Amino acid sequence: MLELIQLSVSALSMGFVYALTGSSIFLIFNAAGVINFAQGALLMLGAYIGTTTLNKLGLPYFLAILLMIIIMVIIGFLFQRLAYYPLRNSEGLMFMIAGIGILVFMENFVQLLWGAAPISVRPLLSVHSINIGDLNFEPQSVMIIVITVAILLIENFFLKKTSIGKMTQAVAQDKEAASLMGISVPVMIAVTFINSTVLAGIAGVLVSPKFYVSIGLTSLLLKGMASCVIGGFGSAVGPIIGGIIVGFTETFGARYISPQFRDAWAFLLMIAFLMIRPKGIFKERISEKV
Repeated sequence: MLELIQLSVSALSMGFVYALTGSSIFLIFNAAGVINFAQGALLMLGAYIGTTTLNKLGLPYFLAILLMIIIMVIIGFLFQRLAYYPLRNSEGLMFMIAGIGILVFMENFVQLLWGAAPISVRPLLSVHSINIGDLNFEPQSVMIIVITVAILLIENFFLKKTSIGKMTQAVAQDKEAASLMGISVPVMIAVTFINSTVLAGIAGVLVSPKFYVSIGLTSLLLKGMASCVIGGFGSAVGPIIGGIIVGFTETFGARYISPQFRDAWAFLLMIAFLMIRPKGIFKERISEKV
């Protein structure tokens, strides 16, 4: 029983990282109708920037994350203007191909700036474990859960309670109607790209202490995609639920079936969903976004 609880905390922490990654993919798809394959590069870049602010500048985690967010806001704006905006009237496939190109370019770019060697990051907490009775939890896993819950609550408040958030939602639902209401569709899409980029960067920073920071972090894009496929694109809750399912599937699959196939279990589940329930748990509501 104790092992199940400890494994569940570990699975939930990774599930939340995948949920943040999946949510960042969902936001762009919901607003612009395209899949951004460069999202893994943005996550990786957030991890490298966070590592620099922590290791080189020696900032506390809160200030390091805040500085990373400011930088990611700028990167998100530039990404939208330079990568998406010129292709906004093209077929979605063109932007997806461009995203793959940007992903490869960014992998080489970070190696040029930071080198090819993996970089270690100091953990959020200095303690080696959090003990509750006979239970021992990894501090980083606990902090990932706490911070991600806070981020998701803030994100929910932003989208549902603020005027800018409501306008981005209106654009996602119907661009023409939003434009007739006086909402600047290009500006709101830019806001969505910035929001998505920040979420990806935060996911990169949170997962950094659990793994070495390297270009391998771009592979989290695939876990984010699996989260979206399983959870569905019909609701913002979909990638969150999907991410948690992916986290539990790979963690328990690795522990009780085979650790060599840790990454395979989540993708086997994704394939099963594509065969049985291709639109995911929360089916897509906006039929034209394909």
